[in-house]
Amino acid sequence: MDTNTKQRKTIAISMGDPAGIGPEIIVKALFLLLEERRAKSETLAQCAIHMKTSSSKFLLVGDRSVLEEACEITDIPKKILSDPDLEIIDLNNAAAKSFTHGAVSALCGKAAYEYIEKATSLCMEGKAHALVTAPINKESLRAGSVPFIGHTEIIAELTNTNDPLTLFEVKNLRVFFLSRHVSLRKACDLVKKERIVDYVVRCTKALKQLGIEEGTMAIAGLNPHSGENGLFGDEEVSEIIPAIKTLQEMGYKVAGPIGADSVFHQALEGKYNSVLSLYHDQGHIATKTYDFERTISITCGMPILRSSVDHGTAFDIAGKGIASPISMIEAIKVAEKYS
Repeated sequence: MDTNTKQRKTIAISMGDPAGIGPEIIVKALFLLLEERRAKSETLAQCAIHMKTSSSKFLLVGDRSVLEEACEITDIPKKILSDPDLEIIDLNNAAAKSFTHGAVSALCGKAAYEYIEKATSLCMEGKAHALVTAPINKESLRAGSVPFIGHTEIIAELTNTNDPLTLFEVKNLRVFFLSRHVSLRKACDLVKKERIVDYVVRCTKALKQLGIEEGTMAIAGLNPHSGENGLFGDEEVSEIIPAIKTLQEMGYKVAGPIGADSVFHQALEGKYNSVLSLYHDQGHIATKTYDFERTISITCGMPILRSSVDHGTAFDIAGKGIASPISMIEAIKVAEKYS
């Protein structure tokens, strides 16, 4: 959608795994965004300092009883759940006392899937401009017989999208990924000329859809020092450099391969508009080390816009009221920015 539109936006939020920190960070974030008040804890106060007022309306898909319990756990007034700019779509599928916080649960895995399914349908029907997702647990999905390993795969199926793109954004650093949830050994096998060309073409299109048309995309090297002309592996020589030459001949602004120990810093400094990371952890480490809480995941190449916190369910602290809402606030702000 036009990022310059004055239309008030509606953001759908899926609650995530009820046994994780999703419900807690959602009520904390909404408290700050809707009430514009400082909370008692130091973490919430720090968030409020950096927060800009949100004008969006929210459709929160989850379980009301779980959200009410999350308010109790976090000392957030329950009246936030009745705010006129918030509509709760209660699927009533995971009553607060029917599971244990911080534990793998088939009930919660199935419920989390149903929240995503409903929230995605709201976006597909035009009732929401973007989708923000709270964390889910892969083991709980499996326990609940959900045949997907994560949000991207679920939403791709629901929107009939083949191979959607994952984009991480933190500050002015943007990172795409040539592969996601595959073994490192298989990820190396996927570094092929044809795949790189295809991804750069699609990533460039995705950037333009987000309003980013200027600048050069950097291709990270796979091997140490980008292989040193074949001394430490030949993928750069045999696959990556030929791909870059083909892309340049096609008119695409790409550079590389650039060593992974420096390319992300260079992009952060503004030399490149984005980086194509050649495997999952290569880009994850760079972005999350820079700012773990403000690294936001954006799923591109689908008929809907989806942003997400880029941390897990944090079962070790779930139910304790101490989880920071910074990443959820940032995910909402990114959804507002690009939708």
